[in-house]
Order: sequence, then C-alpha cells, then structure tokens
Amino acid sequence: MTITDQASGTQPHPPLRTKPHAPAGAAAAGHAPAHLIRHSRRSPIDTATAVPVLDVTIPVYNEERDLEECLRRLHAYLRGTFPHSFRITVADNASTDGTLKAAERVARELREVTVVHLAEKGRGNALRKVWLASPSPVLAYMDVDLSTDLAALGPLLAPLMSGHSDLAIGTRLTRNSRVVRGPKREFISRSYNFMLQSLMAAHFSDAQCGFKAIRADIAQRILPHTVDTAWFFDTELLVLAERCGLRVHEVPVDWTDDPNSSVDIVQTALADMRGMARLSKDMVTGRIPVAELRAALARGPLPAASRSQEQNPGGSLFGQLVRFGTIGVASTLAYLVLFYLCRNLMDPQLANLLALLTTAVANTAANRRFTFGIAGNSDVARHHFEGLLVFGIGLALTSGALALVHSGALPGGTTPDRWLELATVTAANLAATAVKFLLFRLWVFRRRPIPAIATAGPAAAPGTAPADPAASGASLPQASAPATETAHS
Repeated sequence: MTITDQASGTQPHPPLRTKPHAPAGAAAAGHAPAHLIRHSRRSPIDTATAVPVLDVTIPVYNEERDLEECLRRLHAYLRGTFPHSFRITVADNASTDGTLKAAERVARELREVTVVHLAEKGRGNALRKVWLASPSPVLAYMDVDLSTDLAALGPLLAPLMSGHSDLAIGTRLTRNSRVVRGPKREFISRSYNFMLQSLMAAHFSDAQCGFKAIRADIAQRILPHTVDTAWFFDTELLVLAERCGLRVHEVPVDWTDDPNSSVDIVQTALADMRGMARLSKDMVTGRIPVAELRAALARGPLPAASRSQEQNPGGSLFGQLVRFGTIGVASTLAYLVLFYLCRNLMDPQLANLLALLTTAVANTAANRRFTFGIAGNSDVARHHFEGLLVFGIGLALTSGALALVHSGALPGGTTPDRWLELATVTAANLAATAVKFLLFRLWVFRRRPIPAIATAGPAAAPGTAPADPAASGASLPQASAPATETAHS
C-alpha cells in the first residue's frame, strides 16, 4: 500500500490512563485529593485491536540498493517472533533515486508493508509525521541498514506493552553493548552524550542510536512540541521525555557500523550543538510547556519519594559543577566586559557594582534552570532574593580586593592601571564563584522536604480487612506510623 503525503495531520490526543479518582469524601478519610494523585503506571497495551499493535517506521533517503533486503529481513523476523499484528512503514524522504519504486514493489507483495512519500527531507520530519498519523498503540523506528541486531527488538518493546515504561531506546554505550565501529565515530558519540549529560542533565546513555520505540499515547502528547526535522530529533524527544517525568528504558544492543553510511559526522555534530542551544532556549522561554506536560504525564511518587535522588534526579555533583562552571565562564566574561565599559565612565567601585549586579540576576536564573533543574515560577522570588544575598558576598569580595589595590599598597604610591584592576577583580570573582556554588547548592536551590498533605483515615472496624492503599492512591504505611500520601511536584 502506498500513501502519498498522507502523514501531514495529527490525531486528537487520547485521554491519559490514570488511576481512578478517589470517591467523594476520600480527602476527609485520609486520602489525597484526586487532582494530586498522579498515575503511577500506564495500562498495558490492548493487543486485541483491529489496527496493527506495532508500527515500525523505516525512514529512508536514496536507499534503493539496500531497502528491499532490509524490508524482507525485518518482515520475516517480525512474522517469526512478534506474536501480535504489526506494520512496517517506509517513510521516503524526498528520495531522488529508485527508493520509492523499490518500496512500492515490496509493499505490493507484503501486505504488512506500507509506503509513505514525503516531499521534505529529514529523519525527524519523517518520524514526527508518520508517528502522529499512525493508529498503532506502539511506535518504533530503526535505520534502514539494520545495524542493530534485531534480537534486541523484543526487549525494546516489552516494557512499553506492559506499561512499565514510556519510551525505550537501544544503547551502544554501556558495558553490556557489543559494538563494531571506528574510533572516530566512537569518540564523537561518547563526547556528544557526555555533553548532554553534563550540560543538559540528561540521564540516557545514547541519544543517537537508530533503534527506538514509544507508546502512541505518549507520542501524541509530546511530539507536537518537537520541531527538529533532522538528526537532533532523537535528542529533542529524549530530553523532553525526561523533563516531563517519563520513564525511558534502555536496552544494550549489538551494533555493527555501516561503512557505507552517508551521514556527515561533523555537520551532524554541529547541528546537534545548535539544537542543544535552541532546545534549552525553548524550555526556558516557555515555548515548550514543560511544567504543564509534566503535570499531565509524569508518573506519581513512590513511597520513597522523600529520597533526594528521586526529588532531584539531575542533582549529581559532577553534572552541577560542569553546568555551573559553564554558566560561570559566560557570566565572568560578561562581567569583565561590563566592568571595562563602565570603568571608562565612572569610578571602579560603582563600575564593579553595576557590572556584578547586572550579571548576578541572569546568573541566578540560568543556574536555577540549568544547573539545578528547577522550572516554573514556584519560589522564583525567593530564589532571586537569596541569590541577591549571595551576590552581596561576591560584591564584598570584589570590592574589598579593589579597595586593597587602591589603598596605596603599590610601591611608590602609584595608581594601578586598568589591567591590574581587571586581574584583581577576576581573581576575586573566582573566589566568589566558589562560595556562590556552595551557597546555591546547600541553601538557595536546596530541595525542601515535601510535606505530607493528609493523615490516615479512621481505623477499620474489628474483623474487617484494611482498604487496599494501591486502589486509593495512598502510600503504604510505615511501621508504627499512620499512612500518609505525599504530593510530588
């Protein structure tokens, strides 16, 4: 079957599967209000459906030589191992060779193969359009060269179908993965994922492996907020999923590099860097409503949600230091430029005050969002007020250093030149930066304990079984303590 440019529209968002609302009066009986009970699990995929349970997309551009073999091999594997209905969708991205004809020829022979022709190039563009138009509850994609061993497909799909996870990705960068590829690609791949983990607090290990799957109910909610049309689409999807509190399952894969790959590694890496900057801006400016998506999609807290790692999954010290240092370098450069410009118009102390105050507000906002992973407007006024108190410490250090330089301590009572002033305030600023990080981490942006919002309900009558806490959304009681429900923001 061939569909030409049919994947341009979107389906309406399906209702989220959540835990049943608590009955009226439940709050008074010790249960949290229904709007505070998040869904802690997804429902299993219904396999008794008239549409294919699985839709595997193969995005292609000028793959006439390899496409037919790939499709037959994948089709045979799914027919022999996948116990439910499936469809293989070839997404032809404006190919200029015989790719479309080859796909149509196979589709006429194999009824599970569908062809979609798109007028625009780009893997991200193809996946977004095909996935949003697909009726299947589980969506996957893989590269046409089938570099990933298909034996990993079962473990990739199982957690999505059971409701355990929301997305699943293959990873080539864990110790259990087996990979055959050159050192150049290995270095670039590991460097890129290290940057994602350090600068964007990502937790997935491999952003660009062409072997991923997602539940359609989740895809319908987050795909409309992605914009990349090329290779950065994978990263954009995964970062957004993590920020929305979704569970990403990783599967170690056996992967063999395609020596005939036409991907320009350098250009792709540069495009990925630009994508990281654009994605960060989109989340900061609110183009992507992360807070609203998280409120609608994030899984609810476990009974151990008071643990700091669950409250602040992006809070590793190393990652915070890298992001704080990156923001600090940019702030210091901006500070020095402003100080130098203001110094030509006013005395050094006033120039220092204006330069430091201007950069301090932007520095606090950037660290709040990127270093410590705090989004939304909750406590923003308090954070900036405490940030200004930290700024006061930095002002005292730099002002004191300038006062020392101008105190006549130089031999012969000579007036220090501008470069000595710059060197002095730079050294003082570095000291203030170290103090600032400690105060930010331990005081300003420290996660406050989540208060309990309800106490246990009335005691059960003698001889009756206690109510099932899982059915009402309540946490299991601790030993010798009443059961409580905790709101997780």
